[in-house]
Amino acid sequence: MAFFALGNFLLKSKRPNLPRPVYAGIGTVLLALIGILVALYGNIKIHPEYLIVFLQYFLPTMALVYVMLNRTAILNLGLAAINSFAEHSRFSRLGRLFVKRQLKELHKQEFVFFTKGDNVSNLNKVMAYVVENEFTNRLKIVTLLKPGESYPQELLTDIRVLDRAYEQIEVDFVTLDGKFGPELIDRLSTEWNIPKNFMFIGSPGNQFPYHISELGGVRLII
Repeated sequence: MAFFALGNFLLKSKRPNLPRPVYAGIGTVLLALIGILVALYGNIKIHPEYLIVFLQYFLPTMALVYVMLNRTAILNLGLAAINSFAEHSRFSRLGRLFVKRQLKELHKQEFVFFTKGDNVSNLNKVMAYVVENEFTNRLKIVTLLKPGESYPQELLTDIRVLDRAYEQIEVDFVTLDGKFGPELIDRLSTEWNIPKNFMFIGSPGNQFPYHISELGGVRLII
């Protein structure tokens, strides 16, 4: 529960314009956080054995989350360890083959960013985020057009510049007719075989017609 309060503080500072159905003031959230911490301290003081039970579940869960978030680094470390064995041993060959196959599967997974014609600064933040936080080297940048509308030429120019700047990322620029919303997300996720949580958008304004939860896991990254 304390993490919910901390997350609320982060949303207030990082996403102040994000539409939300319920708003809690800073004082309310702070009071709730203090109450949670006091209750937690009291429980540990009265029943210290509960802390051991909690850690038995919490630590393995955090370890699993860490492994999932750092799969590429762990696989590369495993590959380096395998390469330290005899060059032509059967174990070394099979191990290298397995790890390289897993890395290839991770790297070929595409991610999607929906842009409304963001400036080069925002697009650069997207590219930097993918390089620093994701395991892929493939990114679709998608812009949606109304009937008879065309994308700004500056957008294509900016994407080409970033494509050269981030050589490790293969950028695919896609234009589609349609309106952004849950139905489009569902359709593209099925057609492209890309999970919804591998799709990104920028932080929407107050006029955004949907709650973020309606998008099925699409992430905010800028």
